[in-house]
This record gives sequence, structure tokens and C-alpha cells, in this order.
Amino acid sequence: MKVRYRAAAGLAVLALAVAACGGGGSESKQPSAEKSQQAQQQMTETPSISINPVPYEQVKDGGTLTLAIGQWPTQWNPLHVDGNQADTATMLDPIMPQLMMADENAQFTPNADYVTDVKNETVDGKQVVTYTLNDKANWSDGTPITYKDLAAAWKANNGENKKFKAASTDGWDKIESVEKGDSDKVAVITFSKPYLEWEGLFNRGTSHLVPAEHIGSPEAYEKDYLQKIPATAGPFKVESIDEGTKTLTLVRDDKWWGKKAKLDKLIFRTIADSSAEVNAFANGELDAAYIEAGNPANLQRAKEVPNAEIRKALSPNWRHITVNNQSEFLKDKSVRQAVQYAINRDVITQSDLKDMEWPLQTLGNHVFMNNDKRYVDNSGDLGKYNLDKAKQLLDAAGWKQEGDYRKKDGKEFALDFVIPASVATAKTEGELSQAMLKEAGIKLTIRPVPDDKFFNDFIIKGDFDLVPFSWIGTPLPLGGLPQIYKSGSESNFPKGSDPAVDAAIAATVDETDPAKAAELANAADKLIWDQVHTIPLYQRPDIWAVKKTVANYGARGYKYYDYTAIGFTG
Repeated sequence: MKVRYRAAAGLAVLALAVAACGGGGSESKQPSAEKSQQAQQQMTETPSISINPVPYEQVKDGGTLTLAIGQWPTQWNPLHVDGNQADTATMLDPIMPQLMMADENAQFTPNADYVTDVKNETVDGKQVVTYTLNDKANWSDGTPITYKDLAAAWKANNGENKKFKAASTDGWDKIESVEKGDSDKVAVITFSKPYLEWEGLFNRGTSHLVPAEHIGSPEAYEKDYLQKIPATAGPFKVESIDEGTKTLTLVRDDKWWGKKAKLDKLIFRTIADSSAEVNAFANGELDAAYIEAGNPANLQRAKEVPNAEIRKALSPNWRHITVNNQSEFLKDKSVRQAVQYAINRDVITQSDLKDMEWPLQTLGNHVFMNNDKRYVDNSGDLGKYNLDKAKQLLDAAGWKQEGDYRKKDGKEFALDFVIPASVATAKTEGELSQAMLKEAGIKLTIRPVPDDKFFNDFIIKGDFDLVPFSWIGTPLPLGGLPQIYKSGSESNFPKGSDPAVDAAIAATVDETDPAKAAELANAADKLIWDQVHTIPLYQRPDIWAVKKTVANYGARGYKYYDYTAIGFTG
């Protein structure tokens, strides 16, 4: 999974939401049976993809597509925990290899531009995946793409050498060897344990393929893609990386061996504020704009733009609040559970999604989205707002009410809620949580930090008590379990650690029967709820405003983009 946090919210929505929860969470605000049924109906009516599909031959040749991203990266190595951001992956898609591609139904097929054959077999009782790489596939420096590149990714990310700061070791740690087959263009991957989600390796699901030369040592892994992109291999190449304007400009790569890209140029501009992005779209500066939850005014503005349309789809992305399990005040699980009980998820969900023309449905699972057939609401009592229960747990933990807030051994119970400074939705969520937690006797201070430091300097370093952001998922959700919740994972940002959770995760990812694996994942999810590692809010809307003439781009849901076919129809 990739991390993303950009969002925005209108003050009018905030005012309504605060009024609705009585200054905190005093009303339960649980959705009625009728509203839940309406949300389910809306969910079934929302498409799985909306990109204006147009055959390659019918897309106009030429043109420049200008898009926005929310956060400008410093680390362009997508394997590195600092590079594991959705915006970074988006910008790497047109220039870096993906060996397998997912469609809107979350089904994977080999990407013929990079592999001509893929076999998944059992050999001598072990799972063996063999990739036959395209003979024409080379890096931009002329070096052939070979089995060595796959081997380097495995060695850097299998967890054996802690100097490599891998975003996730899932899957990589199950590989026993990556060896040369009949030639350098054949990579034979042998797994020590079967790996159900092997198709997610070597694409944006885990990471794009990166040249062995640039990730072969911890130093190269750390520095070679720091503020630069030394080698690419895609239909586009880097024309410029402008650190001043935080803009990436890509142009067609004349060395590309696959179908010629329809576009002449791709420009990614950094626009942190969602409303500014929609304004830029309305002014004709962008060809598409993402419509964040929490700002129905943006949606309405976008709908009024001439010759534009709204494209929306269900996606594997979700918003949540991460709870620092190692924070001074939150090390006690019962106290974390008190915080969970005191936060009314339904109020925050309704605030963020109100008038967004999206199902008002709270998420009850850390693994599967509401529209996934494997989804089960595992939130139980902990997922329900219960102020009395929160107070009981705090009393039992020795935090006694003294005035507005609770104290223990003379120390006030005070938490911080870290947000990126320009993100209004995060501020809204913080203010709602602040009012709710005050009713339980917990002081919550909203701490805005610079947008470009929010992820690397605060989330990754654990400098927070509570923090809201979004996980951008993949068509293969089981890999998120060890990545986000396993003890010691670089992406386990709250540093949660529970042997029972680890054992449940191991059982899930070692299972080869899909139905049994889903059952085990839901069992693990119940333990994660009990741990209070992360408080799920809702399945994140995938809503885009796009010029009507833009083809093969928009709300992609589970699908990976084919950047050779993206372009204009007129």
C-alpha cells in the first residue's frame, strides 16, 4: 500500500458536523437502517472504473497532459519507505517497469512490454515463478533489463539486511532465490513458502522495478534516487525535475520499444491544496483534478466547468486515524481503546462525505473494502461510539477527571493530532476529535506541520499521538497486513507490536487457499481492532473531474493505467 494524505474540507461542512455531534460526540449518530441500506445501494451503483475508454487507434496523436500531485517527493526510490507515496508511484508509472498489470476487476496479466511469458508452477514441492523478460527491454542508460534487477529488489527488501529501509518485506521475505534461467532475460524465482499474492511483486502494488545498479547496496538504495531519477524504462522519459516549482516534466522516450505513447508530454505539478487544484482545473491549467472528500464545494465547482465531466469509481483506498502505540500516554491498550470509544467514526465519516455524492458508509475492516466480497465488519463494540465505556476505561487506568481534563500522578492527559498545514479535511477531523475527546476528559491539541515534512519527518519518525491520512491500496490487499501491522515493519508507523497479531498475519500470508486466507485475514483484523493500531474511517472516494476529450484516464479503481493509450480524442 502507498500512503497519501492530501485532502480539503469546507468550513460550512465543519460547522454542520460540529453542530451535529453536539460539540463532541454526545449523540451516537449511528446511521439508521434505512441510511445503511441507501449506502449499500449507492455502493452497488458506483462503477468499478470510469476512465472514458477509447481504443488506442482512436486516440489523437500528440498533446500535453497536465496533472497535479499533492506532495513533492525527495526520495524517488519506490522500494524505500520514504518513497512509498501514492503521488510518487503515480509519477513513476509512465517511466518505470511494471511486470504485471491489474484490470478493473483486480485481475493481473503479464505486461508484454517487459515480459513475454510468466509461469507460476510447483517444482519439487516449491512455488516457482519464471519471468521471461522482453529481449528489447533496456534501461535508459542502455543496460538490458535482466534477472539481476529482480534479484537486487529481492535482496534489498527481504528484511535480512536492516540497513535497507524497505517500505514492506511482504512477499520478498518468502523468496528463497532469484536465479538466471536459460539467459539473463529469464528470472527464476523460487519461494521458500507459497505466496498467494505473487502477482503484486515488481509493479506499483509493491514497487516498480528499479535497476540493480541503483539498489544493490544500502548506500545506493538510500542515495541514488534521492532528489533525482538516474535511469528509467518506459514510454516516457524525464525531461526535467524542477525542485523550485516542484514540477516533473516527462516526454516521449524515442528509445521505447513498445507502442508509441499518444501524448508528446506529461507534466505533474505540485498543488498541495485541493481547492487550488480544482481552481487550476476550472481555469484550464490542468486537464484533470482529483476531488477530495470533505469539500462538496469543489465537486460542485468542477461539475460547472464547461466541457468537463465527473468520473468516479470504487477503489481500494481508505482513510483512517493512526494511533501511536508507543506514545507516552497510549502505551496502555485499554487507554487506546478508551480513545477509540470516545471518537465517533460515524460523525467524522458523515462530515467528510456529506454532499460528496458518495455512500455514507463507515469502514469496519483494516484489510478489505466495503465493496469487496470478502468484507466483514469486524469493528464490534470498539467500532461504536461509547462515551461511558471510554470514561470507565480511563478511570480504571488511573486517569481521574480533574476539571476539564484527566490527570494521573499530577500529569495531564494531553495528546496531539498532527496534520499537514494546508489540509483542511485533516483540520476538520482534528477539531471533531478534539471536541469528542474533551467529553472524555482528554486534551487534544491540533499540531499543523509543513506539508512536505509531514510524511518523512513525522509519520515515519513516530512524532505524533494521533494522525489522519489515507492508505492507497492495491488489488491484492493481504500484503497490507504484514506491511502495516507486523511488528518491526518500516511501515508500521505506530510501532504496534502484539505476538497474537503477528501470528495471525503469518497464518494469513502463508495460506494458499484464497477462501481460507480471507477467513484468516478477517480473524487477524479482529485482533488489530482490539490492539487499536489504526482507526478506520471510510473507503476513500475516487472522484475525478476530467476534460471530456481526455481518454483512458480518470477514476481507475483497481486498474493500472496504460500510459501509451492516455491522450485526447479531439
